[in-house]
Amino acid sequence: MVTAPQAGRRVAPVRRARPGRGPALTALAAVALCLSAVTAPPARAAGGTPGVRETVCADSLSVRTAPGGAWMGTLTKPQTFDVERVSDGWAYGFAYGEVNRKGWVQDGWFC
Repeated sequence: MVTAPQAGRRVAPVRRARPGRGPALTALAAVALCLSAVTAPPARAAGGTPGVRETVCADSLSVRTAPGGAWMGTLTKPQTFDVERVSDGWAYGFAYGEVNRKGWVQDGWFC
């Protein structure tokens, strides 16, 4: 049974869904957001590929005698590093530029 509003009382307006904003569209947007989070590339530079002369994207990248070993020099963007192999987050190869010799760098700092 519907009754008329009493005098002096405010009646809340009826909210209607906007066209194109129903539950199906909301669910579709949620699915798209989840898929983009799963398929989006990482927000860091790329890892090294053996046999490829990579460009350094870091402001400075230390070249070391071994993974986590003694410092030999520093590569800067956009110097290059010729990757020979990658192991446990480290890349071994030839560091061009001022270093100009073989050594290890942290992997993941190439463009």
